[in-house]
Amino acid sequence: MGGFFGTIKKSSCVNDLFYGTDYNSHLGTKRAGLVTFDQEKGFSRSIHSLEHDYFRSRFERELDSFSGNSGIGVISDTDPQPILINSHLGRYAVVTVAKINNMREIAKELMDQRMHLSEMSANNINPTELVALMINMGDTFVDGINIVYNKVKGSCSMLILTEDGIIAARDALGRTPIVIGVKDEGYAATSETTALPNLDFKRLRDIGPGEIVKLKADGIEQLQKPFSKCQICSFLWVYYGFPASCYEGINTEYVRETAGEVMGREDDTEVDCVCGVPDSGVGTALGYAVGHNTPYKRAVLKYTPTWPRSFTPGNQSLRNLVAKMKLIPNEAILRGNRVAFCDDSIVRGTQLRDNVKTFFENGATEVHARISCPPLVYGCPFIGFTASKSDLELITRRIIQDFEGDPNKNLDKYATTDSPEYKRMVEEIGRQLGLTSVKFNKIETLIDAIGLPKERVCTHCFDGSSWFFGEDKE
Repeated sequence: MGGFFGTIKKSSCVNDLFYGTDYNSHLGTKRAGLVTFDQEKGFSRSIHSLEHDYFRSRFERELDSFSGNSGIGVISDTDPQPILINSHLGRYAVVTVAKINNMREIAKELMDQRMHLSEMSANNINPTELVALMINMGDTFVDGINIVYNKVKGSCSMLILTEDGIIAARDALGRTPIVIGVKDEGYAATSETTALPNLDFKRLRDIGPGEIVKLKADGIEQLQKPFSKCQICSFLWVYYGFPASCYEGINTEYVRETAGEVMGREDDTEVDCVCGVPDSGVGTALGYAVGHNTPYKRAVLKYTPTWPRSFTPGNQSLRNLVAKMKLIPNEAILRGNRVAFCDDSIVRGTQLRDNVKTFFENGATEVHARISCPPLVYGCPFIGFTASKSDLELITRRIIQDFEGDPNKNLDKYATTDSPEYKRMVEEIGRQLGLTSVKFNKIETLIDAIGLPKERVCTHCFDGSSWFFGEDKE
């Protein structure tokens, strides 16, 4: 996925920019970048890889090279950013959180108009540069941003650092969030409210879907009102979001605990203890323990000193090794006990299968998986939430292919809670992963816990119900 942070103040922004961007580190693992603007020195930019190191250690030594009272930073799972542009709109820098499914088509259209792409890496198009070229097609920044909204199949939120402020534009259907923070010295715009309190910013409000605002040190100007439709990603509350963060004013940990409590209350399986797979399974497990009236115990722990969540190697075999090495089973709690453990989701199932095997090897008599969200039946076309190249990487699709001879057949039936197809698929998931039992949270429970109307939440990966901006779907 990715996350960004921007701030404009009456004094130097560098320290706030550095720490604010770092507080988005759990959202991306590949690259990071910072850019500041100083009235005398102009734009200063730096981009680093995060694949073998962490954000702070990569940027700490060069902070003195940045100056100015405004800046933007990004944690990216895709391309090197920020991009610096000199155009008829003026000089500016841009960062994006985006997934552009029709990137090649847009690039061809632009090159047919004699535009060019310079930020090529390994023969890949840089999506943030592509966004900048579309912005440059407009007579104003607002015109250009709306061209992005109308051309992109997927999603795109962005921050634009200009010479006189920061423009923040949220994806046209609000799939990815932007929240505004305020303090006496100025303003911030960020993907995560977690970035605000320790920097003394107070949450002011969320930017709406398609809304465009301009931040200055002394105020905010609304350049475009929000669109009426919203499809904010439900997986923010399931997995992406840091527990302290809020989206649309709704706290991530609250949603996880609330949904977990309902799941525990409805589950009559007898177990001796409940544990959460760290980090994102813990909130659900705490709620489940309350609803099930069963003690919460830390039967598996993450070794946090050297395995923070953000470290995810690009190589799949090394990813599997890292996933195993950072989780340590607690045999003293597992041995002789029936354990229910909560995890955020099941994608491929590889890591979970290894965890189950380890739990049994450490003496658990029964291992029951309770998953925070419904089964992932559809790949996500809106957010880069996994590195999957095909829907067949989803364990659900492989099972559907085995059952139906076609991975795309009867998907609506397999996605319907408690249908015969759903029950058969879930039972097979448990069998393949070596579980005593597995249960998934109901989509209805998740939506109730979030507290927004179903039509304002994207649940495409669970039920295929969402749409692209511009489609006439109510």
